Amino acid sequence: MSSEQVLPLELIEKCIGSRIWICMKNDKEFVGTLLGFDTYVNIFLKDVTEYEFTPEGIKPIKLETILLNGNHVCLLVPGGEGPLKK
Repeated sequence: MSSEQVLPLELIEKCIGSRIWICMKNDKEFVGTLLGFDTYVNIFLKDVTEYEFTPEGIKPIKLETILLNGNHVCLLVPGGEGPLKK
């Protein structure tokens, strides 16, 4: 039985050009197409929907592009469609 080790940054690299769901530490979530990232996991997305959680519910905001600070990234879900999709 052979086990192949895949490093986290290699996995993220395989997602470039694909949709990704990103959960942040500040109760915001983003779904967009991954354009690139760096070793600090700062992430550049296009065709983005930002989901902000408010007392009134989830507020979606459309953005053309965004650069996310890797220090605030909690979770990456390749192929994820966000909190509103089942």
